[in-house]
Amino acid sequence: MPQNNRLFDTTVQYIKYQVLKEVIRRAYEGGLEDAYLEIPKIIAPGPKPSVRCCIYKERAIMQDRIKMAMGGHKDNENPVEVMYTACDECPADGIYVTPACRGCMLHACKDACPKDAITIIDHHAVVDKSKCIECGKCTKACPYSAIILQKRPCMVACKVKAISIDDDKKAQIDNNKCISCGACVYKCPFGAITDKSLILDIIDILKKSEENKKYHVYAVIAPAIVGQCRSARIEQVVSAIKKLGFYQVVEAALGADITLYHEANEWAEKKILTTSCCPSFVAFVEKNFPDLVKYISHSVSPMVETAKLIKRSDPNAKVIFIGPCASKKMEFKLEKTQGMIDSVMSFEELQAFLDARGIDDTQCEDSELDNASFYGRIFAKSGGIAQGVNDVAKQMGVEGLKTCQMNGIDECRAALMRLKLNRATENFFEGMACDGGCINGPLSITHGPRNVADVDKYGEAAKEKTIDNSVKLYKLSLENEKK
Repeated sequence: MPQNNRLFDTTVQYIKYQVLKEVIRRAYEGGLEDAYLEIPKIIAPGPKPSVRCCIYKERAIMQDRIKMAMGGHKDNENPVEVMYTACDECPADGIYVTPACRGCMLHACKDACPKDAITIIDHHAVVDKSKCIECGKCTKACPYSAIILQKRPCMVACKVKAISIDDDKKAQIDNNKCISCGACVYKCPFGAITDKSLILDIIDILKKSEENKKYHVYAVIAPAIVGQCRSARIEQVVSAIKKLGFYQVVEAALGADITLYHEANEWAEKKILTTSCCPSFVAFVEKNFPDLVKYISHSVSPMVETAKLIKRSDPNAKVIFIGPCASKKMEFKLEKTQGMIDSVMSFEELQAFLDARGIDDTQCEDSELDNASFYGRIFAKSGGIAQGVNDVAKQMGVEGLKTCQMNGIDECRAALMRLKLNRATENFFEGMACDGGCINGPLSITHGPRNVADVDKYGEAAKEKTIDNSVKLYKLSLENEKK
């Protein structure tokens, strides 16, 4: 796991990490009651600001970040929130003609506009906002690139149009539309939209376990974690997690194997199915295609399936999921998860946790990690579920499966529209809200194509090449539960 800001994708992530690390340190060593007063001075010592207009605003924003690190606003169920002070009121004027307009004779912008929203006045293009539909054709037609489309990065990132601008020109989130995917969290250049951390709840769970004597605390890690191991091996990271106080580390990929088994059988019965692994995708279907909800798999997500397996053998256990996803912080509270997950930690938070406790994973011994098959591990990438269910269905003698890989919300919308209109040629739809899948989750430390190669390598390293042993373990757990 990275040890300095150069290995984070953005400065926003690094500042967030610094706040988290200091909050965690104080939760163990004392001084949390002075967090709002002392932490801003530590991270933004002044007298000159490093990222904002003045040191006073910088510290005020830092206090908002501390609040989010300590759980955010309890009355807001959405794990994603806008930090009002941090929002920079980015311009969002839509189609805007810049001073670069030369008033040329070509008038390509005017001719390209399908709504006649552009006129030429005093040798300068003028946009009628009442007619403009912001299609962007004029921006492409202008030979001087003098016309631009101004939209806030958070609004561009939000594919469900859940973000709007209030009267004070601040971003606001419509929870009725939001699917908690966290795309806005990663894309906001000022970090004004962020996820609420549950780290203090997790620390409380660990402390109250009395070093796993009162009850056992398990960590369930998402397979996307291998893309975050830049300095240490995954086996070393597992040891580091145990040093934080966890009793055992289990792969969510184990639950993914079981999910494959369930979904192959469910498809054989229904003949049309969409996956249920990505909570943001499920929320997208529920909020935008309610008539297609009947096709969503009844299988719980791999996160929950793994936790159910753990709690069948250890009923008093507490389970913490560690992953790259903002919407898992929403999913674990849903009634359908039956309280199987006790809290959720992001990869960003895990790094802050390790550093706050002085644990260097590169110096840790290896811990064996072999809970799942090749198929369960490749769930982390877009197309991994489709690949797995295809092969598993063949092994089970199930025929007729035609998979559709939906990578990102735009592709999900297009494919689901075809299904709604009975124009789809496929009958099994894998939905991932994040482009590229979980490997590009908004709460990952790093993002990029290398993560795909890491997941593929991780999958190939699995000793089990089929889901057979995972399914046997699942069936055995059910038998033991009945006894």
